[in-house]
Amino acid sequence: MGKNWKFHHMAIVVRDIDRGVEYFQSLGVATFQPEFITDSSTFTDYKVYGKTPTTIDKTRGRFVQIGSLQFELLQPVEGGRIYVEFLKSRGEGVHHVAYTVGDLNMETAKLAEKGIPVISKVTLQNGDCFAYFDTCKIGNIVLELMQLR
Repeated sequence: MGKNWKFHHMAIVVRDIDRGVEYFQSLGVATFQPEFITDSSTFTDYKVYGKTPTTIDKTRGRFVQIGSLQFELLQPVEGGRIYVEFLKSRGEGVHHVAYTVGDLNMETAKLAEKGIPVISKVTLQNGDCFAYFDTCKIGNIVLELMQLR
């Protein structure tokens, strides 16, 4: 576990992504990828705390590159239970650190053996999948593992 993990990004949950982008632009040190929308109604599979949500979750996102570090800005716009709970309990800030892995199911099983619960797991139509793990005991930050096709 962890040996084949490759750092991908740190995610920051924000209330207003436009304000976040404006701030990073004002620093003059960031480059931006185009905005994207995640919409749970388009996911092939979606579980939050082991259950399929009955509501749709939509999130605006944008990747920001500053030096060698990539940030992902995320703003919940509909549903978005995980991010909304985060904003209510902690305000804006770092939500998770993400790594790419070769086999998400294998890595999930290894973490489960160590008692690390899955917060959510998503499979996209293109076959990409990712999962959030509750690693908040230390540092209060979620771990995301991603398997990209």
